[in-house]
Amino acid sequence: MSSTAVARHVAVRAGIFTPGSRALPEEVPVALSFGGTTQAVMMATPDDLEDFGIGFAMSEAIVRSPEDIALMDIVAADQGFDIQMQLAESVQAAFSTRRRKMAGPVGCGLCGIESIEEALRTLPDRKSVELVLGSEHITEAVRSLSAHQKLRAETGAVHAAGFYQPGRGIVCVREDVGRHNALDKLIGALARQSFSPADGAIVITSRVSVDMVQKAVIAGTGLLIAVSAPTALAVRTAEAAGLTLVGMARGANFEIFTRPDRIEQGVHSDVA
Repeated sequence: MSSTAVARHVAVRAGIFTPGSRALPEEVPVALSFGGTTQAVMMATPDDLEDFGIGFAMSEAIVRSPEDIALMDIVAADQGFDIQMQLAESVQAAFSTRRRKMAGPVGCGLCGIESIEEALRTLPDRKSVELVLGSEHITEAVRSLSAHQKLRAETGAVHAAGFYQPGRGIVCVREDVGRHNALDKLIGALARQSFSPADGAIVITSRVSVDMVQKAVIAGTGLLIAVSAPTALAVRTAEAAGLTLVGMARGANFEIFTRPDRIEQGVHSDVA
């Protein structure tokens, strides 16, 4: 299935009506199944599905690495896909004790969580991540991510998550109609390509809700950069986990919400 489709439309420009067409991103249900049981159904763009399956399993702490997935089969279903994963025996046994059911529309990353404790889960500590970026790196990361968004350039309607390394730039990008899906796809791609998330920053095109922070921390990075603002809970969660959270990154301007010591300091103003 193609990740885009062409739709007819009437464009109105300065009061002039012109028939035409536009490429739009596809959005299909994608089931994520483990050991024959569906864990989640997400509305997603139907590409990079192997990355999606691995990244979802890792960011949900179902597996620690792609090697914990013994077998993956992507099966075409009615109007969508089923990513069927068989876990290694010991991993499956542990997962069976904490299985939860989810139903995930593109705007929600915590749908179906059965308790407050699950939603506000304990995260790994990333306080020891040593990577430090300069202000110019933040600007470059956001600018170059935009240049790598091929599906957005074609359709204007998707999110992206990228991995930035100083000296190398954006080395990996994944796109999806869902911001959580794009990040999961990126996490899966980094694991498959043996990138160490601690050696770079994750850059996203969306607002930063708490689940986006959780996924970034679990992935292993020490820096999360977003073009929009975080929620207050996202900031508290990032602070507790030792994650440097940068928001409102647009052009040369950005705001550091947590762990500013990982961003080299330039000119300071005492005006709050």
